Amino acid sequence: MKISITIITSIAFFCALCSNNHSDKKETPPRNEAVNVFILKSDSIKKQISLTGDILPYEKVQIRSRVSGYIGKINVDIGSVVRKGEVLLTIDAPEIKSKAIEALNKKNGAESKYLSSKDTYERLIKTSVIKGAVSQNDLQLAKNKFMADSSEFQASLYSYQSFKELESYLNVRAPFNGTITKRNADEGAYVGNPGDKPILEIENNKMLRLRVAIPEALVGVKLVENKVQFSTRAIPGKIFTALLTRKAGSIDITTRSEIWEFQLKNENGLIKSGMFAEVKMTVTREDKTFVVPFSSVLTTLEKKVVIRINNGKTQWIDISQGINLPDKTEIFGDIYVGDTIVLKANEELKPNTRVISKFE
Repeated sequence: MKISITIITSIAFFCALCSNNHSDKKETPPRNEAVNVFILKSDSIKKQISLTGDILPYEKVQIRSRVSGYIGKINVDIGSVVRKGEVLLTIDAPEIKSKAIEALNKKNGAESKYLSSKDTYERLIKTSVIKGAVSQNDLQLAKNKFMADSSEFQASLYSYQSFKELESYLNVRAPFNGTITKRNADEGAYVGNPGDKPILEIENNKMLRLRVAIPEALVGVKLVENKVQFSTRAIPGKIFTALLTRKAGSIDITTRSEIWEFQLKNENGLIKSGMFAEVKMTVTREDKTFVVPFSSVLTTLEKKVVIRINNGKTQWIDISQGINLPDKTEIFGDIYVGDTIVLKANEELKPNTRVISKFE
């Protein structure tokens, strides 16, 4: 009996305690959370970024033979400085020379026949003025022979010019001013096969190209003063300047970047093509943009947002990021000058949460 009374008393006490806790929760009034905020302003942005680039010759050509034959003489070697039109090497191909001589003889013979028939025809025309001196048939025959000889002469002339042009290929000349950087054949080697290595390679290194792959996120920026500065590991402590001259105009889908090409003079030959360049460039936006602290950007698995306060309630605004500064980041989205933005965004501030704005 005593045990039953004790059990009943305990149950009653527990129920009363639960009831009191439940009533306490109901009586607790809702509270507005205070959050630090700032007013969004537009501002200009400028940043120095570091990228890598490749230094290339302004012009580069592989020298091959246009005709088949044996190298008779090579006048240059690696490091040789050459001028445009200079003979780099000669090809021995006797059959081409003999065909050119044969074509010349045919051309001379056809020319003689043409001049003879032309003279005959012109004389008959003059004589035909006298009535009955020349028959119309003889005049027509002379005209036909003159025209046939003229056609034969023109054909032989074209043939001779063709062989003469082919003969000129025996002297391989420099296409531009430059330096010989490779030599893959020696005198006496047979050349002219399509699969052969180039005999020589020539580069114009007095002017160089600096090519830099610009990330897709930065292709819309403006380069300050249209110049970059760069250095190379081969020449430590030396800073060079290059001028932006052209852009590729399209994004490479494999690297998600656009090639920008810069140009620099290299009269002293200090910089070598093929060097690796460490490039520093200062970029800016043509128009003002929004720059906010990193802490105000909330990154979830699905998106990036900033939290805007509107009428005392939170709103999640989707944004995308642009240029990152040391302590701030550029953002784009459905945001406007004068918006109230949460300084330290977190996932606990769900949309439509009522908060109290606390300005920094």
